Amino acid sequence: MVQLTLLMICWVGIVMAKKVIVYSADWCPWCHKAMDFLKQNKIKFEMRDVEKGNYGEEAMKKSGQAGIPVIDIDGEIVVGYDVDKLKRLLSIK
Repeated sequence: MVQLTLLMICWVGIVMAKKVIVYSADWCPWCHKAMDFLKQNKIKFEMRDVEKGNYGEEAMKKSGQAGIPVIDIDGEIVVGYDVDKLKRLLSIK
């Protein structure tokens, strides 16, 4: 019974990390602001440079437009550096 209780306590304490992908370019200041925000809040993310490979096309398909940054948080798309939406989707206070 004690082991089960400890297991339940440990399970409740686990926070599932969200998958975050940032579609960005080196020259984009808003992309850097978005990535700095994620780093400051200790959010792990994958950066995909839209000028390499098919990432530009991938970002356009997800967002429906050509602007960056495009941030994919578990399938929820944020276009631009929208702090309020990022905080809501990532449960940051």
